[in-house]
Amino acid sequence: MSAGETADSLVPMHPQAGLRPDEVRWIIPPEALSVRGVVVSAPPDLAALLSDGTLTEIRAGHGSITTRAASAKDWRRIGASVRSALSSALSDPGAWRTTDAGSDGSDVDGRIAAAATDLIDGDIGAYARSHGGDIVLVDVQDGVASVRVRGACRGCPAAEISLRTRLETLLRQECPELVAVRTVS
Repeated sequence: MSAGETADSLVPMHPQAGLRPDEVRWIIPPEALSVRGVVVSAPPDLAALLSDGTLTEIRAGHGSITTRAASAKDWRRIGASVRSALSSALSDPGAWRTTDAGSDGSDVDGRIAAAATDLIDGDIGAYARSHGGDIVLVDVQDGVASVRVRGACRGCPAAEISLRTRLETLLRQECPELVAVRTVS
């Protein structure tokens, strides 16, 4: 614990493998951070990891923060310092600034990715996990969101129905420019 930090100010978090080998996704309470998007400014300890190249990107989502290292091999060396910097930064949520992707309509895929991540991190993902499965966003290109279902959801006929009736419908409400949601292996 750093100076001035109390047990009450600590935000619970745990790491999870990201979509890419160089990413670690940190699961946090959804109310811990209200900003979404690529982080361009953060509290000092976390900002230092971006400026010195330890981290190449930080993306804030609904209930998660995805951190990307220069190489997947770096995580053994940097994991503890990233955790410590994140913990400290989460105690100052007002100091976070993110890109405003999509406000001018220029980053449609980015807006779809952010909305899909929020939905998957929220009730839709919780529903899949409650059945022993998992949904991950793989990519968004040209308005098509590619997702992978894992665990008990993989190969389940109901998973495809859930993706269409739940994820795609809600995602289309939030992002009318969505072309489709497709499942990839």
